[in-house]
Amino acid sequence: MLADDAVLFREGLAHILTDAGFTVTGQAADGPTLLKLVRADLPDVVVIDLRMPPGFAAEGIDTAAAIRATAPGVGLMLLSQYVEVHHALRLMTDFDGGVGYLLKDRVSDLTAFGADVRRVARGDTVIDPELVTRLVSRRRERDPLDTLTGRERAVLALMAQGLSNTAVAADLHLAVKTVEAHVTTIFMKLGLIQHDREHRRVLAVLTFLRA
Repeated sequence: MLADDAVLFREGLAHILTDAGFTVTGQAADGPTLLKLVRADLPDVVVIDLRMPPGFAAEGIDTAAAIRATAPGVGLMLLSQYVEVHHALRLMTDFDGGVGYLLKDRVSDLTAFGADVRRVARGDTVIDPELVTRLVSRRRERDPLDTLTGRERAVLALMAQGLSNTAVAADLHLAVKTVEAHVTTIFMKLGLIQHDREHRRVLAVLTFLRA
């Protein structure tokens, strides 16, 4: 399912998703309508515009939260015209996997966009690379990541995009065991000593995004 107040963009996105092999089971112009559609026929994933009527603020995330409360297993892909760090942080903080945040420009790459939507449907987290790039490049004072090496920062940046250790290894041309060692070192340097490995992974990414 998908929701966007702009009819042309919504129809275009429906065609893109169909061409990527998805079955679009419903379309909506606002949050309440989308929520009704989801409740009537649970989809695997919902693609939502972050800004929708009536206020064009963060109605998309509010709708996503309502969907998650009603149907916890539905993936939630949020699309935005601009990179907005505070919205990305809210997704990382308030949603336990199965969420994505991408710029609308990403839909033009059919293969990559389709792959990202499928990752969200499987329960993964997808963060737009542009957001990660901006966070990496900006100057920080009292940066909690100062103790990390360049390679460890690169690993953490890819983790922030939602990549698994295997995917990080492929992207950086490293062995999976090497990436696992880097991840363990990142946890240690950031003081993340919780026993739940996946929970530590989320905390590491949040540290990266908030720094």
